[in-house]
Amino acid sequence: MADFLHWNCEAVSEWIESLGFPQYKECFTDNFIDGRKLIFIDCSTLPRIGITDFEDMKAVSRHIRELLEIEEPQWDRSIALPRRDMKGLFLERKSQTGRKADKLTYDLFIKEMET
Repeated sequence: MADFLHWNCEAVSEWIESLGFPQYKECFTDNFIDGRKLIFIDCSTLPRIGITDFEDMKAVSRHIRELLEIEEPQWDRSIALPRRDMKGLFLERKSQTGRKADKLTYDLFIKEMET
């Protein structure tokens, strides 16, 4: 799980190209989007890095969610509901840098959340 976390900017841009979006390679490299930063890319952030075509935004963000194996967040989700899915929360923690984040595994994260 999560090999993409170790991708550098070039690997992310090559992945974007392999999806059929070679025109957006520079958007990812110019904005230093590596595997850890990819976790935070969605339709709301794509225009800030230079992707403004609405259909392309939907496709790119769908591919990112598929890569991360997370579901699309519900826009009408009630705050009274339990927390988001654990995988998404784990990926947000793994997106950080440093020894603690590097050592964190999904199993350790689940144990932390249970206590």
